[in-house]
Amino acid sequence: MENIDFVVTWVDNNDSNWRKVKDYYAEQCGMNADMNSDARYRDWELMKYWFRAVEKHAPWVNKVYFITESHVPKWINLDCKKLVHVKHSDYINSKNLPTFNSNVIELNVHNLEELSEHFVSFNDDMFLNSNVLPSDFFVNGQPKDSGIFSPIVPYPNTIAPIVLNNLLIINKYFDSRTVLKKYYKKYFRLFYRKHLLKNICILPWKPILGFYDQHIPISFKKSIFKKVAVTESDTFLKTYNHRFRKEDEINHWLVRYWQLCTGQFTPRPTNFGAYYNLADDNREILKDIKNRSHKVICINDGALIADFKKTKEELIKVFEEKYPNKSMFEK
Repeated sequence: MENIDFVVTWVDNNDSNWRKVKDYYAEQCGMNADMNSDARYRDWELMKYWFRAVEKHAPWVNKVYFITESHVPKWINLDCKKLVHVKHSDYINSKNLPTFNSNVIELNVHNLEELSEHFVSFNDDMFLNSNVLPSDFFVNGQPKDSGIFSPIVPYPNTIAPIVLNNLLIINKYFDSRTVLKKYYKKYFRLFYRKHLLKNICILPWKPILGFYDQHIPISFKKSIFKKVAVTESDTFLKTYNHRFRKEDEINHWLVRYWQLCTGQFTPRPTNFGAYYNLADDNREILKDIKNRSHKVICINDGALIADFKKTKEELIKVFEEKYPNKSMFEK
């Protein structure tokens, strides 16, 4: 198996200089407050546990690309041979900087020259939760994923408009009937469980109505990322020009959808990962972390938290109990 890299993005919301610059551009650009709330930037101080989990559960990983504006946590070991610290200015066009838009940061990763052809994209709220193998992410050079169609359901104050923009592009090149007919062995798998019904129910419609997005780390082929970026260069450039998230842009899920529609994936059971929204009652999340119920989890920071300090302390406690030892990524 060829090398597999991990890519993770992080921002230090406690950096006063960064906040001053962000506030300045927010006023200049007329920032969409709903799509750029503080919850998207605040630091839960869990990043060191992210790295500890990588060392414990994926010691086979080639390199970890740690992408930040320029700041880094005080505890990070920049001399670690497996760590590649990347600043936004290292790979994003200077005319698009500074950027506070995660879509811009993630849609430019194919410009990282040394990044392996096979890589897994993480947000800083996505954690390895138990031991994983390279075959959990790639098999025979193909990304592991779940090929499931699912109509997009619009909710206020979500990324639904961005997902819809992805689908507008996908429907220019693909339709569900052709995809299902050509790659039926990848879309009709019993281990998709109840989600298999979605692919059956979608049969009467030719347009692609949406995909099942699990909100977990995504396996990408760099060559496909580049192909989509070239094919839809104007759309990519439009998003690059947005310093903050806007409703008329795309995100990196577009590349995932492209992989699914071209059959460039190996089917993976849907119980591989789980997505959680933090609230005041997080017993289910804490239980999953303790019991390793899923191999990967996403712990999304939402607007449902009344007591941020208490919730943060609960998470730090359970992660510290699970990963008490420093990793090679720490000083």
